[in-house]
Amino acid sequence: MKLVECVPNFSEGRRPEVVSAIRDAIAAVPDVAILDVSSDASHNRTVVTFVAPLERAVEAAFAGIAVARDRIDLTTHQGEHPRMGATDVVPFIPLEGTTMEDCIVLARQLGERVGKELQVPVFLYERAATRPDRENLADVRRGEFEGLRTDIGTTPARTPDYGPSAVHPTAGGVAIGARPFLVAYNVYLGDKSNLQVAKDVAKAVRGSSGGLKGVKGLGLEVDGQAQVSMNLVDTEKTPLHRAYDMVKMEAQAQGVSPTWSEIVGLVPERVLIDAGVRHIGLRNFTPAMLLERRVRESIQGGESLSGFVASVASPAPVPGGGSVAAHAGALGAALAQMVAGLTAGKKKYAAVDAQMREAALAAAALVQELSTLVQRDADAYASVSAAYKVPAESEEQKAEKARAIDVALMAAALTPLETARACAKVAELAATVAELGNVNAVSDAGVAALLAEAACRGAAYNVRINVVAMTDKGQGQPLVREAMRLVQACSASALRATARVEQELGS
Repeated sequence: MKLVECVPNFSEGRRPEVVSAIRDAIAAVPDVAILDVSSDASHNRTVVTFVAPLERAVEAAFAGIAVARDRIDLTTHQGEHPRMGATDVVPFIPLEGTTMEDCIVLARQLGERVGKELQVPVFLYERAATRPDRENLADVRRGEFEGLRTDIGTTPARTPDYGPSAVHPTAGGVAIGARPFLVAYNVYLGDKSNLQVAKDVAKAVRGSSGGLKGVKGLGLEVDGQAQVSMNLVDTEKTPLHRAYDMVKMEAQAQGVSPTWSEIVGLVPERVLIDAGVRHIGLRNFTPAMLLERRVRESIQGGESLSGFVASVASPAPVPGGGSVAAHAGALGAALAQMVAGLTAGKKKYAAVDAQMREAALAAAALVQELSTLVQRDADAYASVSAAYKVPAESEEQKAEKARAIDVALMAAALTPLETARACAKVAELAATVAELGNVNAVSDAGVAALLAEAACRGAAYNVRINVVAMTDKGQGQPLVREAMRLVQACSASALRATARVEQELGS
């Protein structure tokens, strides 16, 4: 299962009942795990951290945004932290096994839905940004709610990516994006009389002012104390201990010393381990020396792919050929995504850079879609099986049972047809990356195309076998005809891809 982290920030930190309503809405989505809820009354802000499977992440984030839209009024909101919306910012962060492209796809899907259904303008930021001047969240949020209310739609720079070109009257706008893991880290400098020192220090450490790479900083007054509020957006470039050391050095230059620090939300264990190793000067330390990590590794089960293969091999009828076809298509899409990723950003392929980046995003979306279809195909078979098991004694009951079986068979035929449609798109992408992508990965593009072709043909088999079982076979014939057209298109794309492979291999 591919998981993603989402950390929506809501402009409410003083009313527990509103925070609870937002949290409960997110938690109500199946398979979503709330990891942390951090509220700050001075900032008047709450950060919710949750983890979800890719196919549930958008639904969960949308649920929280919808509650915030209805329960938070920015016309009366006050707090130390900058904000442009009731839901201020929603980043998706890839976890192990999930790519940044997956998160960009999620950001786009969520943005489109929020703009259309909630009528809240959406600005894509960070890795999901559609224009360079929106990569930095601070630039997107400049002017906050009040400034956005005046400027929105007046220039291309203030035209939202999704939704109306006007702020929601009470909920404002929202920034939705994809980014690496961010550590929210605050260092306190004693009494509020040191506020100017905090502001000076924040300016010195933040990257935009020439300070530390990947650091955003503000000097704030919080609970009568001076605070240097930082977001460490790339802890590889600037580790936690380096940020603290620079804050300490800059503050002491003005006669002030840090009193304490805090992390808001969650932090990868690596970040704190690195800080501890640096502080006590450990030599030759490796993560393998951590007891808990070794315990986790020793008790961890097999990989999900191994489990899936074992399930297919078992005598149970599901997962069967339809699920395997969808899984094979997802693997093909993943390979196409890989080839596009190996091409984008290379000087040699600058002419097709934009095309390859879009291909990577399209492939990531197809991986998600086909991964979902693996389970949907199994569920569709279960419905057919249940329909066959309904008892029928009278002629009326037999007729009703036959109708129910036909309905279930039609649904079971539609699912692999969706798989075939997606696989045809995968094959087309595979052909594109084979012809235009990095020649060093052309064989991978060929494998992607062959997987997509096999998956499409297998999905068509599943369409046909369900239609053959129908009482009224004519009802399912349009599905069969479309499936066969998709197989032909898929084969044509695969032929393009494999021809390119043979050309590069010198055959």
